[in-house]
Amino acid sequence: MYRAWLSWRKVRLAGYRLGVRSVMLARYSRIGWDRVGKRRRAGGCRMGRGSRRGGSGYWQAVAYQHEQQRKAAERQQKDAVRLAQQQLRLAEQQRKAAERAAAQAERDRRRELELAQVAEAERQTVAVAGRIQALDSLLVSALTTRPHVDFAQLKRQVVARPFDPGPLGKPRRAPRWEDFAPPPPSRLDRVFGSARYEQAVLEAREQLARARAKYDVVEEHRKQRLAAAERQHAEQLTAQREDAARHNVAVDRFEQEFRAGQPEAVQRYFDLVLRRSAYPSGFSRRWALEYLPNGRQLVVEYELPSRDVIPTESRFEYVKSRKLIKSYPRPEAEVRAGYERLVSQVALRTVWELFAVEAPGLLDEVVFNGHVPTTDPATGQPRDPYILSVAASREAFSELVLQDVNPRECLRYLNALVSPHPYDLEPVRPVMEFDLTKYRFIPEIDAIAGLDGRLDLLELSPVEFEHLVRQLFENMGMQAWITQASRDDGVDAVATNPDPIVGGLCVIQAKRYRRCVETDAVRALAGVMDDKRAAKGIMVTTSWYGGESWAYAKRQGRIELIDGDRLKYLLNEHCGLNILIGIPNRPRPRKAPATEP
Repeated sequence: MYRAWLSWRKVRLAGYRLGVRSVMLARYSRIGWDRVGKRRRAGGCRMGRGSRRGGSGYWQAVAYQHEQQRKAAERQQKDAVRLAQQQLRLAEQQRKAAERAAAQAERDRRRELELAQVAEAERQTVAVAGRIQALDSLLVSALTTRPHVDFAQLKRQVVARPFDPGPLGKPRRAPRWEDFAPPPPSRLDRVFGSARYEQAVLEAREQLARARAKYDVVEEHRKQRLAAAERQHAEQLTAQREDAARHNVAVDRFEQEFRAGQPEAVQRYFDLVLRRSAYPSGFSRRWALEYLPNGRQLVVEYELPSRDVIPTESRFEYVKSRKLIKSYPRPEAEVRAGYERLVSQVALRTVWELFAVEAPGLLDEVVFNGHVPTTDPATGQPRDPYILSVAASREAFSELVLQDVNPRECLRYLNALVSPHPYDLEPVRPVMEFDLTKYRFIPEIDAIAGLDGRLDLLELSPVEFEHLVRQLFENMGMQAWITQASRDDGVDAVATNPDPIVGGLCVIQAKRYRRCVETDAVRALAGVMDDKRAAKGIMVTTSWYGGESWAYAKRQGRIELIDGDRLKYLLNEHCGLNILIGIPNRPRPRKAPATEP
């Protein structure tokens, strides 16, 4: 019986194992379960009815559970797929929304940029219109304010600032006994004795004494610094007052010299007048003045504005298709006429400002020479062609109503010389061409009055020889001045020929030599002529020149060489002097003596 049961148990276990393997291989398929059943029946597994039902129900439960798990897995997979699709749709929606927002932002940005460009075009149009209006009204706008330089306003007023000691004016609190006193003894200390308290009092008094000694040192140092600061403030105030007093004395002297008509003071005063005149941006504001007291004449060498100050655009417009601001040029004839009108207004305004100053008996005529700095396109060298020159008397200028004049026609009425093409910088010959502000002059001396007819020129001092040359040119009909010997660029004299056709500025060098004048000296004179913008250069010497110097002067064309023999001839011809030049074995002259340099 036991053996039968054991055999049945083994068979059942074997079938169970076989069934589990079949389930794993068949993946819970109905066909697989049928096969498993067939195997069981083929294996001869005998089970009771109740046992078969029990085994079949178990495997059905297992299959059902696995089926539920499979369906749950499928649902999870579908849910995951659905969630992924939702996320993709959401991401796509967000991307499209971002693209729409970006496109809208780009449209807004382009719209703002377009509006900004339109506003910028309008601003530039308004600016160029205002610029043209300001340049066209350059003369009229200045007539509303009469130029004036008040000598009282040139003086300085010293405002006495009260002394501020700062932290030095606040002394520190002195040490007191309360800061060092020990606490009072307790009742127990008073009963058993007060020796310890008395010792503490002695130590506190010693500390107080040391603190007061230190305080006295610090306080004394503070008082010294405070006194030094007060002295420094007083010295500064005194220095300011002395400086202001010297300045005010100089102003008073300047006023007296101006009232007396001294040239330097008059030039300085009118320079202040011109400097206080306000012009639009782009004007160089450079000039040079020379006052001639004999004729009460003021010569102004004025640097006119360049052609760049004239706007070449009439208006601006934003082109949306090209996304740029387009400028519309002004007609060339309008630009040229605007520049001619501008330089004419500058000339009239400058002359009016000089005449408008209250200077009785000092100014009867103003000569205005306007030049423009530019570069010669042929040589690349800088040049300053004169394009406008006018000489106006006070009487003729006072008859003008400048608010209603045409600048061009007004200059014609004043017989001004105006370039036929000012915009092209076509030069004209100025009424009076010299720039004496480049030279520093010294008082003249009479070198002929003390000169004997047979005196040797080499015995004269260099200054006397230079003044002799000046007097020679004055006797020849020229105006001559002597410049200082130091830092004069080698220029010993300045001569001006008043002839309006062949005249001009001449720079003169006088060399009292015993030897031959080197060629480098002649070449240096040419450089000085270019620097001073002189029309002619003259070198006078008591000796002689070499052949190379004569050849260079001939090639240069604007240099005149006067050697010792020619100098003797000219002094005899124009000054009535029969002089000697004590140089033995002097070479014979290369050319015949000339009567005019």
